Amino acid sequence: GDREALRILLCARQELTTMATAQANRLRALLRDGGDADRDLARGRLSDTALAGLARRHRPRGASRAQAVRHGEIRRLTLALREAARTLKLNRAELAAIVDELAPGLTGRPGIGPVSAAQAIVSFSHPGRCRNDAAFARLAGTSPVEASSGQITRHRLNRGGDRALNRAIHVIAVTRIRTGPATQAYLTRRRAQGKSDREIRRCLKRYIARQLYRTLTAALTPASTAPAELMP
Repeated sequence: GDREALRILLCARQELTTMATAQANRLRALLRDGGDADRDLARGRLSDTALAGLARRHRPRGASRAQAVRHGEIRRLTLALREAARTLKLNRAELAAIVDELAPGLTGRPGIGPVSAAQAIVSFSHPGRCRNDAAFARLAGTSPVEASSGQITRHRLNRGGDRALNRAIHVIAVTRIRTGPATQAYLTRRRAQGKSDREIRRCLKRYIARQLYRTLTAALTPASTAPAELMP
């Protein structure tokens, strides 16, 4: 039931994100047709402060029909984007609450946020779906695929598998590369060994898949099925 709740929230989040992206693109297009100030807004980040300023705008006096329609559409899109931001924030909080209950400590690991953790739980489903971490990596599309040629021995990422899970692992990897000192040290060490950045990311994603598998297996295995300790 909790996994189904996560799946519903993730589907809703994907729909909200797609709709908000389309609305933001439409708003930027309308702003680019305005004056210099509007064009600067279109090129910048549509922050909550910028959207609040657009929502407070009054229609200019003596505006033509086209200007009035443009002003109304900008206001409509601005209000829709602000509402979408609030809904996505609430969606994230709901995901975090369920994830913390199902897999305590998962979001405390570097680079793993509520959305990525929720997708990992939904794709993992239950202990036993994947027989080991290698099978889970194959499901996630992070298992290495032989790509050697001639005297060069190398592997590449698997392009199959669950692409939503693959995207979640990619987000975790990119976040760790950007903010994790341990991951940055790993990149430096592997580069010194002659590995390309693409090969390093492949290795990192495989490591993350193994870590997720072990963490989720431990968290989602019922206590009654765990091996009992021998009494002294």
